[in-house]
Amino acid sequence: MLLHAFPLEGEMFEPQWTALADRARFIVPDLRGFGRSGLVPGPSEMGAMADDVLALLDHLQIDAAVVGGVSMGGYVSLALLRNDPARVKALVLADTQTSADDASGREVRESTAQQVLTSGSTALLPGVDRLLGPSASPELRTRVSNWIAAGSPEGQAAALRGMALRPDARDILARFGGPVLVLVGAHDVLTPPVKARAMAELVPGTELVELPGAGHLANLEAATAFNTALARFLDRVQPRPAG
Repeated sequence: MLLHAFPLEGEMFEPQWTALADRARFIVPDLRGFGRSGLVPGPSEMGAMADDVLALLDHLQIDAAVVGGVSMGGYVSLALLRNDPARVKALVLADTQTSADDASGREVRESTAQQVLTSGSTALLPGVDRLLGPSASPELRTRVSNWIAAGSPEGQAAALRGMALRPDARDILARFGGPVLVLVGAHDVLTPPVKARAMAELVPGTELVELPGAGHLANLEAATAFNTALARFLDRVQPRPAG
């Protein structure tokens, strides 16, 4: 179960499900208010998004899964771990963090939410330069920009307000006894490698992978290295049968 970053959609994991289709069954939903998923009134709190994912697992009759996410998807993964830890077989946290927003961060999210509701989703386009590293291709920049521009302003604003409300998750991660993989782009300016290292230190035995040349969307910018690390982790969690 891979959960997407803000303000994108499940399609951002196409490089993973394409390359690793023979290794795992990938479930890549559009989170509440994004892509083809609907929206309910009020902030899209991370716990509510996690409950949506749990309902999807129930619908698919899946007792437990490897759960992971990029950025906001990481917040939702940690909220799912809080809501129902028995459903998490292993955890993949990419370019995300366990800490809550401080007062300044909450103010920025609210200001951005108001901008999006007033001016539309294109108000988020200047942020593409912070989502991607300096070596990201023009084609990738265009693809990410198109995802953002096609998004629902109401869904984006609700997610911004939901992220502002999320609690600190260090205690939840520290209590997790399963395997953990932490990945981070070396040039991630939003959740930099120092935050990834802090997460990895919370769970003994965590594998930490820093991806050279990548920014905040490392699964897109360094897809081959990301996939190699993910495949190795999946083999550790559920080894392939011999032969």
